[in-house]
Amino acid sequence: MLEYRILGPLEVVDGNGVVELGGPKQRATLAILLLNANRVVSIDRLADDLYGGAAPVTALKQVQRQISDLRKLLGPGSGIETRSPGYLIRLAAEQFDLAMFELLSAEAVDAADPWRAAVLLRQALGLWRGDPLADLAYEPFAQAPIRRLEEIRLAAMEDRLESDLRLGRHAELTGELEQLVAENPLRERLSAQLMLALYRTGRQAEALEAYRQTRDMLVGDLGLEPTTALQELERRILAQDPALVQHSLHEPAPETDRTVLVVPVDDAGLERLLALAAPLARRPDRELIVARPVAHADEIEAAQLAVAECRQALAVDARVAAFTSSDAEADLLRLGDAYDVELVLVDSPNGTLAERSAADVAIAVGRGVEWANGDGVFVPFGGRAHEWAALELAAWLASAAGVPLRLVGPSADPKKGRRDASRLLANASVAVQRLVGIDAVPVLVEPSAAALTEAVASATLVVAGMPRRPREGGGALRDALVEKPAVPTLLLYAGSRPSGLAPRDVRTRFSWSLKG
Repeated sequence: MLEYRILGPLEVVDGNGVVELGGPKQRATLAILLLNANRVVSIDRLADDLYGGAAPVTALKQVQRQISDLRKLLGPGSGIETRSPGYLIRLAAEQFDLAMFELLSAEAVDAADPWRAAVLLRQALGLWRGDPLADLAYEPFAQAPIRRLEEIRLAAMEDRLESDLRLGRHAELTGELEQLVAENPLRERLSAQLMLALYRTGRQAEALEAYRQTRDMLVGDLGLEPTTALQELERRILAQDPALVQHSLHEPAPETDRTVLVVPVDDAGLERLLALAAPLARRPDRELIVARPVAHADEIEAAQLAVAECRQALAVDARVAAFTSSDAEADLLRLGDAYDVELVLVDSPNGTLAERSAADVAIAVGRGVEWANGDGVFVPFGGRAHEWAALELAAWLASAAGVPLRLVGPSADPKKGRRDASRLLANASVAVQRLVGIDAVPVLVEPSAAALTEAVASATLVVAGMPRRPREGGGALRDALVEKPAVPTLLLYAGSRPSGLAPRDVRTRFSWSLKG
């Protein structure tokens, strides 16, 4: 599946890395479509934007040629469609960095917990690789969109700083805020945040000086007094208002009711899935639900009994939802929404549940896991959003089961000018240590199917991230991992947001090449 990026220089990434795009007109054509993703752009608008309002008589033919060349370059998965009176590019959110940024930012706004909001905003801001559309910065069509993108990025930074201040991280923020205020002296919200951070670190005089500098800039440049809110903050600092002082909340309150939904096909599948879910279910902040859709009402009692026997044998708590259903997939989706399910464990690769569910969906393949055997949980890792989600699940499983966690990444490929993934694996390991509190051992192997299957042959469990729509990619990696069914494997199809592990400063992504 192709990934499109505009939060930095324009990039298209496939399974082999960055796609080499053509000249400025081709790049501009793609950028215009991406700025209007999932909306039709008329051919006249494309021509006008491409030629800065001075389109030649051949402009329409030139547009058609650029679209044709893009389709040839990017292949059938480009998402570019002909729709009267022009074209559109149809993308899922996970294919487009701007869409993911907006999705994560919106989730952060809705988050009641400031720690959760800060995590989501760091993920969103981590998608930025530099100035938006940096390679097209001087194109006339790009000026307004670039300003809008820069504005929403700055607003997200302000929201993230607000969440960090609520968590008591004022001492860590003063340097960052001083730089941001210097770069954006008219942003009163940033000035207020700097004043508050300085005051909370015992620097009252500097907080008042920050206000005076902001006021001088506003009055001198715009002839405006600061807003009432900023003036009120200065008054409260002068009065040393006790309400301005906030105790540190660095450690977030434990999350509750993080629900795992187990959906076995039969009783044998139930035992295998509950063995996978058991380590998570023993955590105090997890809830386990076993869903058993059956064809007839007289099967419900037997389904409930099977669950009771299995959870007794595994010593885990689980609620059971046994019900008759003529459309099991639709009923499971409704159940997932009703109980805010974060992870669905299934043992059948059939159907479209992985495509439709808002939660992560993990498909178990191979034999059942035996936590006492093997060398731990292995994660083939290349830095994509679905692989971060797989890493998060693997880290929680390894931590709960008390087994090692190993990150498998590609070694260097001098012929293609690609370095090894050691830096990426190091970043991922730090993220795991920070969130889950366990070490992740890096393993570098040749980027081929044979090397990957050999590397994970001793695994207790393999957790592999897959593109959200199984038919749109990931087949080579999926096939490589299930060729040896003796290795227990979870194929994870990530939900609507990237993993909470992903650090904001990750920039380099690697991909497996399974052609060897």
